[in-house]
Amino acid sequence: MKKLIFVVFAIFLFSVFANAQATPTPTPTSTPTPTATPQKTKKPIFRANKDQIIEVQKMLKDKGLYKGEATGKMETDFRVSIKSFQKDNGLKQTGTLNRATLEKMGVVLTDKQKEIPVDPNSFDTGDSSKTDTPTKKKSPVFRATKEQIMEAQKILKDKGMYSGEQTGKLDDATRDGLKKYQEANGLKVTGTLNQATLEKMGVVLTDKQKENSSDKPK
Repeated sequence: MKKLIFVVFAIFLFSVFANAQATPTPTPTSTPTPTATPQKTKKPIFRANKDQIIEVQKMLKDKGLYKGEATGKMETDFRVSIKSFQKDNGLKQTGTLNRATLEKMGVVLTDKQKEIPVDPNSFDTGDSSKTDTPTKKKSPVFRATKEQIMEAQKILKDKGMYSGEQTGKLDDATRDGLKKYQEANGLKVTGTLNQATLEKMGVVLTDKQKENSSDKPK
């Protein structure tokens, strides 16, 4: 009987030991270390302080470029005067007090400002990549003198195309009379005293008008 109990107990221990060996021990999984993304370093922004702004405002005022007060604030009129200075000194017209502008004005920089390099875009070097569009030369504007208008008003009045006085002014009544005259004489109806109309009326042109003889409507 004792042998039987011993055998059963031995079998029980063996099975427990066997199950313990069969169960795999879980291996700890290593958590991957996240890769740190490199952050872009921000470019330092150059800013003029209040004392420098006041100094520049006084300087530009002395040069006649600024008419305001030395408030130490970057106001619209002040920015316009800065652009004028930059234009005259080979700088890009930004309207801001960048390092290049302050140095051109002879304003002392702070130690912190000296650490910020001069922006190469602060200089007006001209962009050669842009093709210069040729500007069309404007034709000189033909203008009749007061005496010519008065003479034309008299002619129109004699022809019954104008009932006003000889004022020497191109008012609405005179323009209406000119339109009637131009239509009756095969001229372009403009209501203005252009060169062709004056010549048709026999009004003498000035020397300047003869030089600028580009306005000849048909």
